Amino acid sequence: MRCLVIAVACLLPTASLAAGPVKVDAKSYSCAQLAQIIRQSKKVYVRLGFGGRNFRYPPAQCGPGDKLGTASLRDGSGNRCLLDYACINDPMSMYNY
Repeated sequence: MRCLVIAVACLLPTASLAAGPVKVDAKSYSCAQLAQIIRQSKKVYVRLGFGGRNFRYPPAQCGPGDKLGTASLRDGSGNRCLLDYACINDPMSMYNY
């Protein structure tokens, strides 16, 4: 029984880290709501028209080949948002060759 409790305690953080990003449509939310979703969900993919951007919170968790940056987008009411914590493609990274 003790081993089972230890195994479950070790696997719980792994399962939360393996979860995929939450997918959000930028046109459905305001700038403040988008920022709050990014902070609460930790990994968010925001759709911007045909493409999209990945946001990670805290910012130190961008993947290899990405760099931390800011993204400018329009929210549901047409206002321009500037969001931090965007993981964007880094053309100078050795992972992108």
